[in-house]
This record gives sequence, structure tokens and C-alpha cells, in this order.
Amino acid sequence: MSFKKKLKNYFTLDDEYEYEYVEEEQEEKPPHTQEKTAAASKNVVNLSSIQNTSSKVVLAEPRNYNEAQDIADNIVNRRAVIINLQRVDHQQAKRIVDFLSGTVYAVKGDIQKLGSETFLCTPDNVEITGSISEMLYEQEDYDKGW
Repeated sequence: MSFKKKLKNYFTLDDEYEYEYVEEEQEEKPPHTQEKTAAASKNVVNLSSIQNTSSKVVLAEPRNYNEAQDIADNIVNRRAVIINLQRVDHQQAKRIVDFLSGTVYAVKGDIQKLGSETFLCTPDNVEITGSISEMLYEQEDYDKGW
């Protein structure tokens, strides 16, 4: 199930309601208590499908190539990672992107460029829609050799 569908199901819950009607013997109770019991027995909802839908996004700002393994571990553990490579020199940044590209490929995920030195790596359980215009970054990327 894609991330978009999980998020939609979390907020809408259209098909997830299960009502259970229980007929009880009518006893003579005060009217106030009788209303509460009837209302409680008719509104039983199964929420077990919602419990395991939490997703995490990790923000990473590596300072050298050695930190790429920690970022890759997050991707393998099915977390989306946003990587800011502004604090790494250009050669190490290229190596980090190459390493993470291989990691993303191994988990059948996706890697997208968000900015001149910012990337989004997602595993297969996260669906990305839309795109960011690269017109603003083309000249800057050309100057840096991306």
C-alpha cells in the first residue's frame, strides 16, 4: 500500500468501520443508563489497521563520507531521508550520493534532487508525487559540476 493511500485511509476511514449490533435483553434500568448502553454497543469500530501506519522522515547533514552508512541504515529501515550536503566538500558529496543511490536501488526506492545540494531518498513504501522546478538550480549545478 502506498504512503498516499495509507495517509488517506488514516484520515478518511471510509471502509474501515465495522459495526457490531448486539441485542440485549431489556432490563428495567433508569432511562439514562439504558441510552448509554445502547449507544455504546452500536458504535464498535475496528481501528487495528491504523495502528502501524506511522512513518518517519529523517533529516541528515553529513560532514564526511563516513556518515553515509548511518543514512543508508535509515533507508534500509524504511524511513525517508532528506540529505543536506552543504557542509561536505564536493568530492565527498558525490561519493555520498553514489553510495545512497546504490542503497536506494537495492531497496527499490527512489532518490530525487530537491535543491542544489539537497536530496530526498525514499524506500519503496513511500510514494513521491510532484516535482520541484530545476530552472533555478541549473546554473548553480553547472558551476559545481553536479
